[in-house]
Amino acid sequence: MHGVKIIGITGGSGSGKTTIVRKISEIIPDFLFIPQDNYYKTAEYMNNKNITAFNFDHPDAFDTDLILEQLNTLKGFKPINMPQYDFIHHRRMEETVKIQPQKLIIFEGIMIFFNKQIRELLDLKLYVDTPDDIRFIRRLERDTTERGRTVESVIKQYLELVRPGHYEFIEPTKMYADLIIPEGGFNENALKVLIPFLQNINDNNQNKEM
Repeated sequence: MHGVKIIGITGGSGSGKTTIVRKISEIIPDFLFIPQDNYYKTAEYMNNKNITAFNFDHPDAFDTDLILEQLNTLKGFKPINMPQYDFIHHRRMEETVKIQPQKLIIFEGIMIFFNKQIRELLDLKLYVDTPDDIRFIRRLERDTTERGRTVESVIKQYLELVRPGHYEFIEPTKMYADLIIPEGGFNENALKVLIPFLQNINDNNQNKEM
């Protein structure tokens, strides 16, 4: 057995999931990070004027078959060619990145608990629980500064798709979490509990290799 452990981190858009990953990386550098965002389906017909033409906050927006295939491959300690996504043009890029397997994997994204087969691949499930207003502000800042979006398009998408999608598809998956973390990576007390646990997993994996 290869002993690969996959930690799943989910929560609404802007909840602080990537901040948790960054905090973990400051202490445990030896892990593989897989963002669910890389597995979005192409929607390059979208722009700021028709931003709701494709629903990025629906489970069907992701290439779930590819996610399952590649997570299973990594569980088998084999490399994958991970897709890359262009969020400015809303499309899957032609280039992929060859990823070598590691014993500790962090899989992060808004819908990773929705599919039962994906949930069953996760050895620890974390849900980041952050108030709506904070998540919206973070999303507004990110999309306007990093993804070429207008304030109007961000607000329209949030009201028509993001918020309804959160309460229909993301919030209910909280019930599957092993640990719920309020405020994500800004919750220092939760990180004090989580990081030693991950260190223990990492140390055990390294000891098995010796």
